[in-house]
Amino acid sequence: MVDDRKLDVLRAIVEDYVATEEPVGSKALVERHGLGVSPATVRNDMAALEDEGYIHQPHTSAGRVPTDKGYRLFVDKLATLKPMSAAERRAISTLLDGAVDVDDVVRRSVRLLSQLTRQVAIVQYPTLSRSTVRHVELVALTPTRLMVILILSSGRVEQRLVELDETVVDTELAEVRSAVNQASAGVQIAAAATALGDLPETVRPELVDVTRAVVSVLTEAMSDHRSDERVAVSGTANLARYGDFDTAVRPLLEALEEHVVLLKLLGESGVDALTVRIGHEGPYSELAATSVVATGYGPQELHLGSLGVVGPT
Repeated sequence: MVDDRKLDVLRAIVEDYVATEEPVGSKALVERHGLGVSPATVRNDMAALEDEGYIHQPHTSAGRVPTDKGYRLFVDKLATLKPMSAAERRAISTLLDGAVDVDDVVRRSVRLLSQLTRQVAIVQYPTLSRSTVRHVELVALTPTRLMVILILSSGRVEQRLVELDETVVDTELAEVRSAVNQASAGVQIAAAATALGDLPETVRPELVDVTRAVVSVLTEAMSDHRSDERVAVSGTANLARYGDFDTAVRPLLEALEEHVVLLKLLGESGVDALTVRIGHEGPYSELAATSVVATGYGPQELHLGSLGVVGPT
């Protein structure tokens, strides 16, 4: 167990090293943090922390820097979260309320997250496969052409055109609309697609063709999984603040071009659960000098995607 004084020393080392990127010495700790003990005592505490693997000495006669184990202890026991002020919350709400669609929400969110944290921000687009159908609308553009509009619980909207071989009147269209929504509304899209596949067999014979055409485009829209591996990235320029380019920044810059890598970095964070992965705890050895703070998002317990910040440890 690390006693309270050693925890204070570790806290000071982490805070100073993160701020300066320079190894931290005992004299500087005493001068900057008012630890209430002599430099000799701090040196003894630093030696004990080093023996236990929380800090290490990168060069002879240099100060100490935190290890992954030291960062983990700092995150788990020492770090505190600064609550957002009412003004910050209002500013965020105002910015996001102006978004026109899901893509706009994602773009605004990732830009805002990078500005607030001064880090590289990543936001995964809502995962289509975990969405449910909110509503299907059918709009007659001409007697033989329909607009099919699929609205999902994630806020995503898909629009498809349907060309019919025969005309359809308003009453028939209303009947098809009702049948489609009865089969799919409130149902997760995989199950909704299955239910819709059986629908043409249950409607009146004169509605079979139009129902089959509508179901065909809906099923195609529901199977569009392009968004499942899409992420938005913002704040890459923030990496310019870090000096350890070859070890931490260059591999991360390369990773930022690979969306699959970024999704694996974010991991499967639960909604309202914060995940911190430090250095070697991550999934890629080449990104061992990188850390990620991430969380999931979505309504209630439905995990639609993840977002977070990533940067040098």
